[in-house]
Amino acid sequence: MPKGKYELSLTKRELDVMKILWESKKPLVASEITKIDESLNINTVQSVIRKLLSKDYIKVADIVYSGTVLSRSYAPTISKKELMIQQFVGQFKKNEDKIPIPSLVTTLLKHEKNEREVIEQLETVLEERKKTLNQEGE
Repeated sequence: MPKGKYELSLTKRELDVMKILWESKKPLVASEITKIDESLNINTVQSVIRKLLSKDYIKVADIVYSGTVLSRSYAPTISKKELMIQQFVGQFKKNEDKIPIPSLVTTLLKHEKNEREVIEQLETVLEERKKTLNQEGE
């Protein structure tokens, strides 16, 4: 889990590297990242990797040979979906004019393709949440 739980803003270059790592089926070394996106140079990638490591967005997955040299390979520690949700929560918490959650959910539902299905899923989630709250209150 990233350190700044609700401070999940990425620079353009950080996002570029994260997208490459998310799309890769295996951990990558810095030189592989530059081969996938030739607009990135090795110095930029190494700098971005250090920042992403310090934020806990990625981890060293393994030490592997890159040619004849041992190199670290990197993998994401957060999914694209998790990042989007946490960024949304972060923005929601920052907003001083709090939007009531029922209004927010209603608006999101209006833009949902399968609104009835999502409502059924939400009902299930809400029932489970009620049970959890009741157990915590005991």
